[in-house]
Amino acid sequence: MLKPTAHNLKKLESLFEELGYVVRYEKGNFQSGYCLVEDRNIAVINKFFNTEARINCLLDILSGIEANTTDMSEKSARLYREIAKLQTSEEQNTP
Repeated sequence: MLKPTAHNLKKLESLFEELGYVVRYEKGNFQSGYCLVEDRNIAVINKFFNTEARINCLLDILSGIEANTTDMSEKSARLYREIAKLQTSEEQNTP
């Protein structure tokens, strides 16, 4: 998947911004590490998570979002397609 770097985290945050979501890092009791406020397109992630856990949360959220890549910048659209392709191949390899 994506390497757990601050640069990749920024790329994911930019992708979410283009999808119309606000990503916030806050304190809370999230059972899955994040909370998704769907009515307002807000993703709230546990602020105590390290970079890798934040990336994993964003990828988990992204798997449930249908996106139109025609409205995105080329970089974001390429990243979205790459992630979708990797998630699809992982699902096929899971028994």
